[in-house]
Amino acid sequence: MICIFDLEKSFQEKIDKEIKIEPKDWMPEAYRKTNLRQISQHAHSEIVGMLPEGNWISRAPSLKRKAILIAKVQDEAGHGLYLYSAAETLGTSRDQMVEDLNSGKAKYSSIFNYPTLTWADMGAVGWLVDGAAILNQVMLCRTSYGPYARAMVRICKEESFHQRQGFESLLVLSKGTKAQRDMCQDAINRWWWPSLMMFGPKDNESTNSDQSIKWKIKRKTNDELRQQFVDMVAEQVKLLGMTLPDPNLKWNEERNHYDFGEINWEEFWNVVKGNGPCNKQRLVDRNKAHDEGTWVREAALAYAEKRKNKLKTKAT
Repeated sequence: MICIFDLEKSFQEKIDKEIKIEPKDWMPEAYRKTNLRQISQHAHSEIVGMLPEGNWISRAPSLKRKAILIAKVQDEAGHGLYLYSAAETLGTSRDQMVEDLNSGKAKYSSIFNYPTLTWADMGAVGWLVDGAAILNQVMLCRTSYGPYARAMVRICKEESFHQRQGFESLLVLSKGTKAQRDMCQDAINRWWWPSLMMFGPKDNESTNSDQSIKWKIKRKTNDELRQQFVDMVAEQVKLLGMTLPDPNLKWNEERNHYDFGEINWEEFWNVVKGNGPCNKQRLVDRNKAHDEGTWVREAALAYAEKRKNKLKTKAT
């Protein structure tokens, strides 16, 4: 009989050799739970992330911008479906995951608990929020769990487009009237720090980071990804003729990185714990959308059953 030690040793050897772990492979329970938590939270974030952007579809300044935003929101819905499918391979049903989200039991990215106050926020969300997400998601294309890694390939391609269109939207505003330039700068000011918070707590406060890196669920630490994001955006913002709201932001020749100010960790944990500006409203809106979509789900199930019976009749 194979003992648990041998199974764990064989499991780690596969990961060290960059062999993907598949749903039917043996895996430690902690590995399954960590992936399930991360993938389902990622799926929830894609779904909840539709809300602050969908809020601006009817108020987009032109038909072109409206079409782009509709396409982006549709992409986010698709990402949520890919990720729920990947999470289901770990033994939890989609219905259970959606119930956990709507009840408030499950978490999602705290960035979506901030309000989108102006049209410029759509550009800032695309450039900063999706830009931060991409740094983490590109790494996840090489994550050790096969279904998650494969889902991320297409998601990353679409998120890259979202980031570029967000920057382009801000670039247009940055070359506009004084009111448009002010709106652009205001959006950057409000979204900069929440975007840095997206990478999670500091490494010395991240309880899951070391094990996740050992299992190659993630490839870089929170602080490494955060620094990479700062270095990238600090250069890009110059093209907009705008500034980042951090007086401590400056290039450090010795480190070959940008130094930046301290994040307001009290605000970070406050939002994570459900006390952000829009936490409660997001849950209300999600439950409303879920309830109003009941008839669509029931109709789809009824049609699938009808088609199944029709095919069965033909076969006999």
